[in-house]
Formats: sequence, structure tokens, C-alpha cells
Amino acid sequence: MNVLVVGAGIGGLTLALELHQAGVPCRVLEAVPRLAPIGAGVNLLPHAVRVLERLGVAERLAAFGVETAESVFFNRFGQLCYREPLGRRAGYDHPQLSLHRGDAQLGLLAAVEERLGPDAVRLGRRVVAFDDDGERVTVTVEDAATGRRTTESATVVIACDGIHSAVRAQLYPEEGEPRYSGVTMWRGVTPWRPFLSGASMVRAGWLATGKMVIYPVREEINPAGDQLVNWVAEVERPRDATRDWTRAGRLEDFLDVFADWHFDWLDVPALIRGAESVLEYPMVDQDPLPRWTFGGVTLLGDAAHPMVPRGSNGAGQAILDAHALRLALAGHPGDPRRALAAYEEERRPATTRVVMTNRVHPPDTILKEVHDRTGDRPFERIEDVISHEEMAAISDHYKRVAAYDKDLVNRGG
Repeated sequence: MNVLVVGAGIGGLTLALELHQAGVPCRVLEAVPRLAPIGAGVNLLPHAVRVLERLGVAERLAAFGVETAESVFFNRFGQLCYREPLGRRAGYDHPQLSLHRGDAQLGLLAAVEERLGPDAVRLGRRVVAFDDDGERVTVTVEDAATGRRTTESATVVIACDGIHSAVRAQLYPEEGEPRYSGVTMWRGVTPWRPFLSGASMVRAGWLATGKMVIYPVREEINPAGDQLVNWVAEVERPRDATRDWTRAGRLEDFLDVFADWHFDWLDVPALIRGAESVLEYPMVDQDPLPRWTFGGVTLLGDAAHPMVPRGSNGAGQAILDAHALRLALAGHPGDPRRALAAYEEERRPATTRVVMTNRVHPPDTILKEVHDRTGDRPFERIEDVISHEEMAAISDHYKRVAAYDKDLVNRGG
């Protein structure tokens, strides 16, 4: 038995490490000719870090990033609404990590090449189609440099090729356009002095009048002790649903929304202007699929369940997918196709719940409640607007849906 992994993102590389640890031969094909540290920040919640610790790579990734200490919610006037500890500060056995997506990907890539060999990940090899004869799966691969097409085969193929998955497109050729949430986000990273705890994840404002997510992803990037701070600006906009993580954004399209966000703990417009570059991305997802697995082919990560990026949970769900697939293969020795079906039986309902909850009831709902109940005005006392218990209930509900409730994670569930 051998496995062909399509895509060298966080999900695909984690799967390669899982399969190697389980003694299952695999190789990874990646479309781009060079993996570069593109994108912005990513959060790895304790349930995902637990998986990475078992793989022996969590410490490597933690060295790149910041161990997140707390989640804090503010209105757009800089008033604190809710604060809660995160990761080990909250009693988890595992930390929550914030790091640059490129650092996470390249750190995982280095581990794969060390353990599986330098040729385990083959770059510039785009999978454009597949054929399953019932015994093996053959993929058609296009060389990025020459355009020449060749074929490769494996016992099973796992599509980890992201939001533009060619495998998903072949399985569902009539699938409609992505569902646009009505919100566009702009992302950047800026060198900045530590703020609040120095390890705080900030959510501020609300979508109707502008919302920000801000957290550090690298420590001490210069002699002054500055951090690299990731920021995401979210604004309601009538936009198309084109998904491209590398599309350049323009400050003039959104900076005016945050022009007066000058807090005693952070100058938000200065933070935004300090970014070397800005990326623009519509907040979209896809309706959950009725099926991922077809014979010897299945989907994983964003190829299976693209979700609106709320709740800091996209990368984590791909990591959980990879671990579940490894366990399914171990649980069905000699029958890899049944293993793929078992993997789907476990993960598809779980990720469907996350996709649907991200649409309507993510942790950010705390900010919506404050915005709606105050009429988007400053408050005298947050307790007169919404109770601490109600905000905690919103946060706890999401943790249960996304399977990172503390008791569940700590007991290894």
C-alpha cells in the first residue's frame, strides 16, 4: 500500500508526517514550484497542537511563533467587553500557538523532508485529473515548468489541494460558485511593539462598522524587541466570490473605516499602514458536501470543507482530518478504501458542524451582541449591556462544536 498526497499545505504535510509515523509509504505532489512564506497569521488551537506534539513537531513550530495567552474582545471605541485565558493559561494540557502561516508550512515541510527524504515532496507538480480503476488510482500531473503531462499511480489518493482543488472539481463538476458572506477581509503583518499582554488575540468592532482581528505571530524580530503582528480587517462589501490568497489589496479600499480607531493600547490605522503589503480575500465558504470519498479518492482540509475564516479553526480542522485518516488506515489494515470511508464517516459530520457554526455563531458573536444592544455606541458598564456569563456561554458553545472543549482535549478525545 502507498498513498499519494495532493497538496503540500498544512493539511497535506501533517498527513505525510502521520503516515510516516504509521509506517505507510507516501509522497506529496505540490502545484507551486517553490513554497514561499505567503499569507499572514494562523492560529493552532490546543486540539491541533496535541496532534502536532504527538508527531514531534509542535516544539519546532512554537519556536517560530507566540504562545497565545488570552482572547480579548473590544468594541470599536476600544472598550473591553470580554476577556478569557487561552491554551495552557486556561488549563489546557497543550498551548495555543499563533504564527505566520508561512512559518507553519515551512516548518512542517522541513520535518517531512528530514523524515521522509528530500524527494518526498515534489514541487511544481500540479494534479489536474485522476482515474480510479478499482484497484489503484492514477493521476495526471502537469509540470509547472514545461507544461508536460505525465501520470502517477497509488493505492489511494488524498486531495489536500485547497480551495481550488482539481480533485474536488472532478468529483463535483456542477458545483456552484462559492458562497460569499458579504464580508471582505484585508490582511497584513506589521512590526509593532508588544501590546496588552504581549500574547493577546484581539477581536474588536463588528462587521457593520468594521471589525479587526489582531495578534502577534513572531517574537523579537528586531533589536528594539518588536513583534510581528498579524492583523485582519473585515468590512461588509459587495464583492465577487473569487478566492485567491495571494491577491493584493489596497489601503484606500478600507482604511477609512478604521481611521478613528486610536486606542490607549493600540493605534489601529498606524498598524495597518505599517504593513509592507496587504492581501485581499472575500470571506467565502462552500455548502458542505454530501460525500468526500469515491473509491480510492477522498478529500481533506479546505478541499473537503472550506469554511469562513472565523473561530481560528481552519488549519486545526485540517490537522484533525490528517490524524483521523491515519487512524482509519490503521484500523482497516488491508482495506484502504474502507478506511477512507471510515475517515469520512467520522470527519464529515464534525466539519459540517464547524462550517455551519462559523456562518452564524462563531466566538465573534460576542461583538455582534454588544454592537446590537448598544446601538453601536460606547457603554458605561459592559455588565449593563451583556453579562459575563452570556459571553462565556457563546465562547464555550463554539469550543464544543469545534471539539476543543478543555475537558475533551485534555482527556485525549
